Amino acid sequence: MKTYSAKPADIKREWYLIDADGLVLGRLASFIATRLRGKHKPYYTPHLDCGDHIVVVNAEKVALTGNKATQKYHYRHSGYPGGLKARRLDKILAGRFPERVIIKAVERMIAKGPLRKQIMRKLHVYKGPHHPHQGQRPVKIDFASLNRKNSLREDADG
Repeated sequence: MKTYSAKPADIKREWYLIDADGLVLGRLASFIATRLRGKHKPYYTPHLDCGDHIVVVNAEKVALTGNKATQKYHYRHSGYPGGLKARRLDKILAGRFPERVIIKAVERMIAKGPLRKQIMRKLHVYKGPHHPHQGQRPVKIDFASLNRKNSLREDADG
């Protein structure tokens, strides 16, 4: 029996919509990274981008467990000596671009390599409930119902 290897013409991309309101950041990022990479598909091929498009709305309402909101920092460096800058996660979520928290969490779960940039282009994150991708008719994924730990909201259990 020969090993099947997908061709670029064989890949079928779908569009999915996830509402991040009350969802735990790490679990959500892990789920999104798997879907973007295409590892959930039976014809997954490591050297090709087999993944789907993911649209995430309500990025500013993502939940953080424990004390991560006040104790976790995102760092960046200017390239100059002493140029390390740090911002707390709660400040980023309350700031102008809260979608960057989800983007960075997903980006850091995808392996560095030639495909990373191509894969990350299929992630569309918006801070509010509206998005410009209605024309693609994304299928809504109820991520909170997949596991009780995926959401911090109490009404998600019942």
